[in-house]
Amino acid sequence: MSDSTETFGFSDAAEQAEGRVMTYIAAITEALREEMRRDPDVLIMGEDIAGEFGGAFKVTKGFSEEFGDRRVMNTPLAELGFTGMATGMALMGLRPVIEMQFADFISSAFDSIVQFAATAHYRWGGAVPWVIRAPSDGGIRSGPFHSQNPEAWFVHTPGLKVVAPATPADAKGLLLSAIRDNNPVIYFESKPLYRSLKGYVPPGDYVVPIGKANLARTGDDLSIIAYGTQVREALSAAERLATEGVRAEVLDLRTLKPLDIDAIVGTARKTGKVLVVHSANQMAGVGAEVASVIVEHAFEWLDGPVMRLGGLDTPVPFSPPLEDAYRPDAEKIYRLSKELSAF
Repeated sequence: MSDSTETFGFSDAAEQAEGRVMTYIAAITEALREEMRRDPDVLIMGEDIAGEFGGAFKVTKGFSEEFGDRRVMNTPLAELGFTGMATGMALMGLRPVIEMQFADFISSAFDSIVQFAATAHYRWGGAVPWVIRAPSDGGIRSGPFHSQNPEAWFVHTPGLKVVAPATPADAKGLLLSAIRDNNPVIYFESKPLYRSLKGYVPPGDYVVPIGKANLARTGDDLSIIAYGTQVREALSAAERLATEGVRAEVLDLRTLKPLDIDAIVGTARKTGKVLVVHSANQMAGVGAEVASVIVEHAFEWLDGPVMRLGGLDTPVPFSPPLEDAYRPDAEKIYRLSKELSAF
């Protein structure tokens, strides 16, 4: 995966001329700031997010000065405790946005999320409008405790919504949608994209609807379905394939729960060949569910096996060569796509 800054997602040259080109992480910051200005019930909480530090990735730097200590709250290193506290706030009408310093640490709050927040509405009609921001994914040599992709745990949990933006525009639009949703939402943001990816971000107040995939590239030879960081890798592979006469379609899921079944089935029926890619471990990952949906609803249209590409079934390595071997990337997507296109 390249470390250089990349730009994609423009619909036309006029958008570039507007100067609304932002990094992925700046779009997240803008969404939080604008929503806190718009709605006084929105507050943010997490480890070291207040004051000059502004969080591990500086997303909330300067927020304390503007919004004060009652809306920008530092918490102890106790994810279970402050997630439970956020659930109580949400039940009382506030809209907390919780920052997990790294998505890996969300497991410490698992009971509060899946046993209580996710079931509150089903059990007695309680609304829990919180968002957990979960900085996820690897490729930046951070080892097994700062590189995980635990989205499958929460996709499996009734009562939650799960999103995973792949572009700066979606990073802002999906975060605004998540904050305004009355359900608990896990918002997986891709650390590898934070400052390496730039893209057009529409001005003003806009939302990206939860539950709608985005067709990032059209084609008719095969489909690559991905989300988060792997959308960038899939688009890179698709560009290379195009130089060899293979027209790959790239579908960005954007939302993992609820899945956009119509978009998944539509691209599978269109091309007849599908590769599903994600950074998380391949075994029992989101890709398995996507593949099952395709087999169930588009089997007659398939001209080859539904293929999957994910991380290996091992903790994320520290070693750069080992992590490169562990992770999907554009080269691996290209090779599997070539194999599938020739099937």
